[in-house]
Amino acid sequence: MKIFLFVFAATVFEAVGDAVVRIALNHPSLPARIGLFVVGGTLLTLYGTSLNLAPVEFAAVTGMYIATLFVVFQLTNYVIFRTAPTPAVVVGGTLIVTGGLIVSLWK
Repeated sequence: MKIFLFVFAATVFEAVGDAVVRIALNHPSLPARIGLFVVGGTLLTLYGTSLNLAPVEFAAVTGMYIATLFVVFQLTNYVIFRTAPTPAVVVGGTLIVTGGLIVSLWK
């Protein structure tokens, strides 16, 4: 569970950081744009730090990370940009999550 929390925190930082940078790229106000880039950059730094502090080799959690990242990116995209996943994304995402579970749990 401890490892999942590191991975989950990393994916949240990455997805939200990416969304903030995306918003910054198109923001009309230069001071706000700079502030958003700082916030986005900080979140992306926290993503890298969290993932690298996980008490396990990254290769061992790659499946869990990719599956969690897909779900968190879709949730972030919906919450921040109000964009629901298309049927193709849902079907493809189901395959991603299934593959992530296989990689993570297959002994």
